[in-house]
Amino acid sequence: MAEETFEGFVARERARLHGEREAIFTAQHELEEKLAGINRELAAIDAYETAKAGKLPTPLRRRRRGGTQPRVRSGSRRNGLLKLIQESAGLTRGEILERMGLKGNKSGEMSVSNALTALTKSNQVVRAAGRYRAA
Repeated sequence: MAEETFEGFVARERARLHGEREAIFTAQHELEEKLAGINRELAAIDAYETAKAGKLPTPLRRRRRGGTQPRVRSGSRRNGLLKLIQESAGLTRGEILERMGLKGNKSGEMSVSNALTALTKSNQVVRAAGRYRAA
């Protein structure tokens, strides 16, 4: 009986695990399809009950009450950030976070990063040597 090498063992285990993984992906896909079918049936039942009661479907009711005017953002992060940058001779991201009191606040830091990206893309702010300046 020949002894198996470590490389052979690893190759066999890798193949086995890939097979198990593929089987799980297949089962997951089948379950997702089954769930989507059930959701479609539930939506159809809801639509039937709504029609039977003589009411408008939910999306249509929302549209009529809500109007067509877009929501206006008030006091957005971008406006405050732009004002802060305009009042300085250029700030790094870290300095901006400190001045806004957001250092260590992960969601606040992400919000500032997103706003800086948007302001840079809209050419309201330029970044040079790691500092953000008003355009």
